Amino acid sequence: MSDIENLLSNAERIGTIGSPSSTSELSLDILGTAVGKKLVGELAFFSFIQDGKKHYALGQITEIQLRNIWLEDPTMRSLARQKGQISQVSGQQDTHLGQMTVSAVFSDEGSRFEPSILGTVPATGTYINLATEEIINILLERYRDEIFYLGCVYGSKPKLPLWFKHFGSGPHGAGEAYHIGIFGKTGSGKSVLAKMIMLAYARYPQMAVFIIDPQGEFAKDISGQVGLQGFSLDLAGILRCLGKNVIVKRIKDLVLDRWDLFSEILYESQFFERLSIPKGENRRTACEILVEKLEKANIRLKDLNTIDAFNKCWEILHDQNVQRQIYKSDQSRARFVSMLQEASREEFFNDYWKPVAELFSENRNGAVSINQLIYQTFDINLNNRPVVIIDLSKEMASGLFWNDTIQALVIKRLLDGLTYLAEDAYKKNKFLNTLVILDEAHRLAPREKYENDKQESVRISLIDAVRTTRKYGLGWMFISQTLSSLHKEIINQLRILFFGFGLALGTEFMALKEIIGGDLNALKLYQTFRDPHSSFDPSARQYSFMTVGPVSPLSFAGSPLFFTAFNTPEEFLKANNFI
Repeated sequence: MSDIENLLSNAERIGTIGSPSSTSELSLDILGTAVGKKLVGELAFFSFIQDGKKHYALGQITEIQLRNIWLEDPTMRSLARQKGQISQVSGQQDTHLGQMTVSAVFSDEGSRFEPSILGTVPATGTYINLATEEIINILLERYRDEIFYLGCVYGSKPKLPLWFKHFGSGPHGAGEAYHIGIFGKTGSGKSVLAKMIMLAYARYPQMAVFIIDPQGEFAKDISGQVGLQGFSLDLAGILRCLGKNVIVKRIKDLVLDRWDLFSEILYESQFFERLSIPKGENRRTACEILVEKLEKANIRLKDLNTIDAFNKCWEILHDQNVQRQIYKSDQSRARFVSMLQEASREEFFNDYWKPVAELFSENRNGAVSINQLIYQTFDINLNNRPVVIIDLSKEMASGLFWNDTIQALVIKRLLDGLTYLAEDAYKKNKFLNTLVILDEAHRLAPREKYENDKQESVRISLIDAVRTTRKYGLGWMFISQTLSSLHKEIINQLRILFFGFGLALGTEFMALKEIIGGDLNALKLYQTFRDPHSSFDPSARQYSFMTVGPVSPLSFAGSPLFFTAFNTPEEFLKANNFI
């Protein structure tokens, strides 16, 4: 008898296949010895013969029903209402029925197990057993070095095997990029899950990871700044062990490198506001003329923070021809000239010009231009490509002009740079093999159009990127608190999805239902997720997720899988041989 048959004969039996059953869903008759067990979410296992070969199927139990046909009779129900219990009927004639969705089938080819399908329904009475980790390991022996674990099967003990393949070709490669989505309310564990998935991809030397971090969460974790209740994963230490070069760039380390960016940021600043030019066409004209004149005067972007550059700017604004271009009416032009003459040159330089110009200066320790940074990430000739984190949080912008609009402009510059280089590499028959992680995606690519032009441009860039970059080997991971408000085109392009707690009501639930194709049993199981913060003890919190897509060797049938993420860093590190 083979190893798997030995394990099968010793596995705990919980039921048999009942009627009616189909290849998409099996009805189970639960054995009397198992009715007192917690079965919902359990990974179950059975063997059957198909095409003359032994096959083994695995799936999760999604629902348990209790039936007592005697008590469904109106007369007996009335009697039970009066007496509470009816001897010989209550509890004695109960039957427990289960629903099981098969997610993976393997055929025994003698020397190996091959993926197959459930092409027939096994006979009624076929025993259903609880799957164990040993059984799963035997079935997936060929893929052991590809398996990665984020947690255990929901409501069960075995670890759920997942795989995160790099986007290139060759061993362990998917041959194409995947777009990934992680959704859940605040506190659902999605950020920690994203960091664990990032480490799964960081195992591959040939793969780069580029993280756009609007809130600075990834950057804080890399530097060891974890809250008291945080999942204190030593990202820096693990990445160092993997040989990854970690590059963290904050706003002060980024050198903006486009004149159009300078024009946009100057427009948003207080510079022209203090000279009586409100936001509108006149201010736009003033910014464009100033940039044009500075370029013609051979002023370099990186030198804008110097007093010489500012003096040239001041000289341009005092030019009467320039003033006439900004304002056509004599009255408005006179007001502008008056404000210009009364203004303190020193005050304007220090308070309104320099905070903007410093964003373009190279005279900062460790500063690097966006172009250089992107080229460094995309250098596919490196033996071990880096993990790059761009911290765009406001607290890192001390001394610089920074707000949400400027953040949007910088993100747009990053997106355009990534997409341009991806297209350029593709034309040269190169595959980028890079994952871009975007936190707070619902703020950057909402379903509704932004009134702010700068934020709207980010939204458009992201939508265009997910449509086009997959074939370049550039994949995107979107982390979002909401599902219904994220742009539909982005959701449609996602190949792998993770859903944490908090999407079981209202429009969120409707969006979830649409994504997984109305699988009612899967939705019912998702609705059993508990709020992690409802636990009495923080150490007992359970962070449960439903996942859809080609992320597990047990999900090639396309069925959703459910798991509970590891609760401590030690469990995660040990399961994936990081320690």
